[in-house]
Amino acid sequence: MAVLMTPLFMALVAVSVINVALPSIQHSLHATSTALQWVLSGYALAFGVLLIPAGRAGDATSRRTLFIVGVSLFTLGSALAAFAPTILLLNLARVLQGVGSGVLNPQTVGIIQRTFTGQDRARAFALLGTTVGVSTAIGPVVGGLLIGALGEGVGWRWIFGMNVPIGILAVVGAVVWLPRGESWRGSRPDLDPVGAGLLALTVLGLMLPFVERTVSPFVWLALPVAIGVGVAWVMWEDRYARRGGEPMVRLGIFSERGFTAGITLITVYFMGITSVWVVVALFVQTALGGSALEAGLVGLPASIFSAISSQVAGRYVLRFRRRLVVWGFLVSLLGLVSTVLLAPGVGSGALPLWAMSASLSLVGAAQGMVVSPNQTLTLDGVGPEYGGVAGGILQTGQRLGAAVGTALIPGIVFALLEAGLAWGEVVVVAMSLIAAVTTVALVIALVDLRHERSTRRG
Repeated sequence: MAVLMTPLFMALVAVSVINVALPSIQHSLHATSTALQWVLSGYALAFGVLLIPAGRAGDATSRRTLFIVGVSLFTLGSALAAFAPTILLLNLARVLQGVGSGVLNPQTVGIIQRTFTGQDRARAFALLGTTVGVSTAIGPVVGGLLIGALGEGVGWRWIFGMNVPIGILAVVGAVVWLPRGESWRGSRPDLDPVGAGLLALTVLGLMLPFVERTVSPFVWLALPVAIGVGVAWVMWEDRYARRGGEPMVRLGIFSERGFTAGITLITVYFMGITSVWVVVALFVQTALGGSALEAGLVGLPASIFSAISSQVAGRYVLRFRRRLVVWGFLVSLLGLVSTVLLAPGVGSGALPLWAMSASLSLVGAAQGMVVSPNQTLTLDGVGPEYGGVAGGILQTGQRLGAAVGTALIPGIVFALLEAGLAWGEVVVVAMSLIAAVTTVALVIALVDLRHERSTRRG
């Protein structure tokens, strides 16, 4: 687990820290806003497109080998990013980082699914949730400290460079400790390259308009094209299976109600919750005149509570099952509503910023009650031989939800500001929208809970 969590921690820090580094990168490399957008977009697209194909490849060959390949690519991308002399080379390095993350992440889930069962698996996913919480908390703080201590020209380079020794240690640890002999399909695996290509194009088309918002509006034509390619992918996979091949994704996996419900609710949840910290960072830095470090510190208690609640939830998820996720959504709504009530006072200066930090701590605690328990329950009915591709599907849903949410909600924020609303009012609207999206996810969880109870009675 230490070997698995180390590169995951490294990759998540790289995600959470980058927003703090963008102004320094723009100034240091004289980047345009469009080129700077690709520091985020290139990583997000490469990461999202590869999750399911890489998970399938790991299931069919060796998760251990692909894990090592993914960590190596991410580490190489980090080294190249640290020394990048131009914004173009930095963006190419970020794409390589995204490729590495997309390859290693589903192997992490697959190896956990294969190695652990029952309560041990729940504890393993709880540790994964804790790693997510800690890395999210540390990233902006570390980034702010490095840039503050080393200056704009050097600090952002160390944000990438610090990954290199960690990545090397992770590769060594994987060679020594990760289990061998995981091939499930024999010496000549069927990787379904046509299915992999069609699905990659589908995910790319779905994500592109949301992660790349500075280009022509014609980019939105990618959505109907992606839907058409997605239909072709479903038809291909069904035909491929009927002809005796091993499709990249066995469509029958979606007949498992708990699996489908878990993916749906977490995708909807990520449409809202990932925008919370974007809105808070903009509010602290733009409206209140705070620094990037201060913006990171506002979210620090929430991330700590998320890490703690993940561990607690891991102990009880198999006992309370979907009820635990429902409680998490209720706590999240309590935190969001509290933030709505506090935001005008914080914006006007009548209340201190720490008051909002306290309400957001509830949102962080709720995240630990939702994400890792949902992962445990969603994959509970999936065989270990499909752990990688199932984990890739789950993570792809999260990435799609995050891409849609972080495009739409900040877009609404900027539109309201241009219309003349005060920042306090804008935060109220944004958090209310996020609460509405969270309520939809809660309804999905309640429907699944009802089905779970009726199945047990039957």
